[in-house]
Amino acid sequence: MTTTAPAGPLTFDDVRRDPGRFRVLTGDRPTGRLHLGHYFGTVHNRVRLQDIGVELMVLIADYQVLTDRDVAERPAEHAEEIVLDYLAAGVDPTQATIFAHSAVPALNQLLLPFLSLVSVAELGRNPTVKDEIAHSRQSSVSGLMFTYPAHQAADILFCKANLVPVGQDQLPHLELTRTVARRFNSRYAEIFPEPEALLSAAPLLLGVDGAKMSKSRGNAIALAATADETAALIRGAKTDALRHITYDPAGRPEVSNLVLLAALCLDRDPYEVAGEIGGRGAAALKAVVTEAVNERLAPLRERRALHARDRDHVRRVLREGNERAAAIADTTLTEVRAAMNMVY
Repeated sequence: MTTTAPAGPLTFDDVRRDPGRFRVLTGDRPTGRLHLGHYFGTVHNRVRLQDIGVELMVLIADYQVLTDRDVAERPAEHAEEIVLDYLAAGVDPTQATIFAHSAVPALNQLLLPFLSLVSVAELGRNPTVKDEIAHSRQSSVSGLMFTYPAHQAADILFCKANLVPVGQDQLPHLELTRTVARRFNSRYAEIFPEPEALLSAAPLLLGVDGAKMSKSRGNAIALAATADETAALIRGAKTDALRHITYDPAGRPEVSNLVLLAALCLDRDPYEVAGEIGGRGAAALKAVVTEAVNERLAPLRERRALHARDRDHVRRVLREGNERAAAIADTTLTEVRAAMNMVY
């Protein structure tokens, strides 16, 4: 798994041709329950990858919560809720490893040698870091925020993941990980793969207020929401003054977002969904969206409720995932120390 990979992003069809050669690293920050944006953006695709035979490593990035916050609020509680969301969505802990940053010390120790392989300028010009700094809620930016790309490289390389699902805007992050792997291999020993990008075609879902869907904004439909809570959120969703429903993301973002949400839940084309609603207006659109979302989430909610009745199982999933990830990280760190002649 240490061969150099081509730099071009792959597609799901590319991966499906030989799923057994891939190990995927992906994850979420535990800042609250997952929502529909997470589901259609990443979680659903993780299950698809798992189901075709790709090895899946799912990180609950609790340390990364601290990159733009003074403290991590209720991390253990949020981590447990995210595990519930994963299980409900179909992530199988017998096929996937679900683990937390803070439970894998050897992973985080890789940050130190990795930082020696990148310059301050390379960290500073990373566009994702620039954007996070610009939108940070803190009065000043922590060192953890600044070193985030190198920490992400440790997340990916500790388990020698060779495939990382990313959006187009995240490619620079992955390129820095590839740079770290390449420089370590050249300077010390051939240990790490240069991971490939699995470019996500997932559409961006807005919140019900027309802004970016976010747990902290209260504009997201949580996977754990009840049918009635979902209906209330959709009833209050922002639309526009035009009665005829069309799918025009640039010209009518709020209406188009609702159309897209229905289309995703129904596995249909958004233009067809909009065409069927036509002149029946926003009320009809919201009724279609509510029915589609609740129907799509019904089996997920049922599975979530079932798992929620056995919290010991949920905690055991995370504990066993932590143990598997820690064993992998320990092995990798031993290799790194040997390559750097630091075994005493």
